[in-house]
Amino acid sequence: MGLHSSTHFDPILVADIGGTNARFALITGFDESSNQFTIEHNHTFPSASYGSLESATEYYLSTVSHINPKRACLAVAGPINAGQVHLTNLGWHFSVNDFKHHFDLEQLSVINDFAAFAYAAPYLDPSQNVTVKPGQADDAANIGVMGPGTGFGAACLVRTAHSCAVMSSEGGHISLAAVNELDAQLIQELKKDHPHVSVETVFSGPGIAHLYKAMAAVKGVAAKNLDAAQISSLANSGECEVCEATLNQFCDWIGSVAGDLALAYGALGGLYIGGGILPRMQARLLESRFIERFSQKGIMSQYTGQIPVTLVTQDNIPLIGAAACLHTSQQV
Repeated sequence: MGLHSSTHFDPILVADIGGTNARFALITGFDESSNQFTIEHNHTFPSASYGSLESATEYYLSTVSHINPKRACLAVAGPINAGQVHLTNLGWHFSVNDFKHHFDLEQLSVINDFAAFAYAAPYLDPSQNVTVKPGQADDAANIGVMGPGTGFGAACLVRTAHSCAVMSSEGGHISLAAVNELDAQLIQELKKDHPHVSVETVFSGPGIAHLYKAMAAVKGVAAKNLDAAQISSLANSGECEVCEATLNQFCDWIGSVAGDLALAYGALGGLYIGGGILPRMQARLLESRFIERFSQKGIMSQYTGQIPVTLVTQDNIPLIGAAACLHTSQQV
């Protein structure tokens, strides 16, 4: 137990602001022995109910009026440029400085959702998540996070002996590489509709439909007009061989992508996969060739072979990451 476990903890206002929901909470403590934050007053409501982030925050703070947080961290699903934040789906726009002054905060950080995922990684609860690939994590080395959802996000928690920082990236727009003959045939088909076949072209909600269409063409079958949910349903019921082949390929091929990002990030501290899609494909992912394709990196196969991969199914990741962002900056 360190000094921090018994000392006063100034509450942190944390929020996860998405296109659909705004989720707020207060972090009221940190237990060093369990490495867990105390999350209280967790409150979620539809983002569209409020005209601005300020009005949503004012409403939340009115529900916890007995607590007056002086530090805050917001995880947002949108770009942050020069202190300006745009939440495209909501039409919300705010200035980080204006927000800080409006709520009389001493400390405010605004990070994107994948940066929050990276900050959260060391504070996750192993019992709530799923080991996809066992390995030996180096506690002092970088951690990579990635995941397919609406798009494809990727980030890295860079750790040195004295500090850590998050490196955000546009890993979803790396060109998707073919490892075997089927991959190459699929890329040829995908190129007919997508001049740049990126990781996100396949590994995202819309990407599953793109992959299905390419798989049907490779197999010489007429593609139906199916979305990701329909493809998953037909694959799981065994009604459509092309749909099943699509999801199997999705799980195999993402192993290669994860291995590429682990190499690029030097992620000997582990690789964590999140996003909205893979937790729903858990059984298929665990039965796939993910491990083989993750590790298959030529002369670096021993390097990737030792990296553990975890599928994150735990809730509250952006809130934990927002808390960790401020907590980490004060440990240095």
